Amino acid sequence: MAEGTEQASTEMAAITAAEAVPNPGRQIYLNEAQTRIDAALAAEIGFAERLVWFWSNHFCVSADKIQSMSGAYEREAIRPHILGRFADMLQAVVGHPAMLFYLDNPASMGPNSVAGINRTRGLNENLAREILELHTLGVRTGYTQDDVIAFAKVLTGWTMIPAGDNPEHGGEFTFNRRLHEPGPQKVLDRTYEDAGVEQGRAVLRDLAAHPSTAAHIATKLVRHFIADDAPPELVDRLTRTFRDTVGDLKEVTKVLVSSPEAWTVPRSKLKRPSEWVISMVRAAGTQADAARFTGGQANLGEPLWRPPSPKGYADEEPTWIDGMGRRLDIANTYAERIAARVDPRYIMEIVLGSTLSIETTQAVGRAESRQQALVLLFMSPEFQRR
Repeated sequence: MAEGTEQASTEMAAITAAEAVPNPGRQIYLNEAQTRIDAALAAEIGFAERLVWFWSNHFCVSADKIQSMSGAYEREAIRPHILGRFADMLQAVVGHPAMLFYLDNPASMGPNSVAGINRTRGLNENLAREILELHTLGVRTGYTQDDVIAFAKVLTGWTMIPAGDNPEHGGEFTFNRRLHEPGPQKVLDRTYEDAGVEQGRAVLRDLAAHPSTAAHIATKLVRHFIADDAPPELVDRLTRTFRDTVGDLKEVTKVLVSSPEAWTVPRSKLKRPSEWVISMVRAAGTQADAARFTGGQANLGEPLWRPPSPKGYADEEPTWIDGMGRRLDIANTYAERIAARVDPRYIMEIVLGSTLSIETTQAVGRAESRQQALVLLFMSPEFQRR
């Protein structure tokens, strides 16, 4: 084979690597969903699972684009790092084939790279932009379009091994120098020399340690776990801890859960549909079937691993409050299935305990059937909020 033909073949294989990854589809998705559901139901204390869900949403990918990787991505790039260092999670996320595929990086090539000179395709800014805007610094934090472009050039060559060429390792991360923009790049006033894949890793390390990243992550954590209107003092404490510990998420989380706000702020957070359904099944002590669960999540507007955009699902109440009618339908269907074997008094005494208001207690006491009592509990303010 002529050298030029061989090179062209290699370039096209890298560019179309995403399309070459096998996608067996729904069954893998359901198997992964069942593993996630079982972990949430079996957790003695659900906080660690909630951290997994928080970070998976922060660094979201979509099963609409590649079903077979969505669950593996959460297990491999998110779950091992929830109490580790943010920098390690960021590296794992950005280097995972699911994220590269989701944000089109395998199709990105430097304009002056070997592949870029010979091909009509060019730079794709999606991955670089979302890392800056959503994953690290946050919006309006001083980076410019020039920073996005330079960072996108740094990330050229971050791609996947084509499955057709390598059945054993197809779909795994690889760095393709032929797609990589040569030379130094300036991102956020710092110049990064061309060191291949290490050029991108160096930028990610600096983004993880940036003060704006600390503030962005602290705000999102407080908004998710404490209140839609994040208490500024708690955000400041988490931001300082993040900076002082260089992104040690265990220390940041300890400050979060030990803060007075975590225990004294009124229970105002409306549970997202996934949280509500899992808490309902946990309270009843039953199991959940992945097909039924994912169907219910889609009906409630939060299909599993299918966020509407790279921003992920919203944490604020206005996004979810209009779905209360659909929650009532699901609560009624579920209560009908379990009423014969689940005593609402057990949920009142053991699960909700002292959080129950007099009004809810009286309403449940006046219920005409177990099913109605269970529905009243599942739809009560005490159960809907945390």
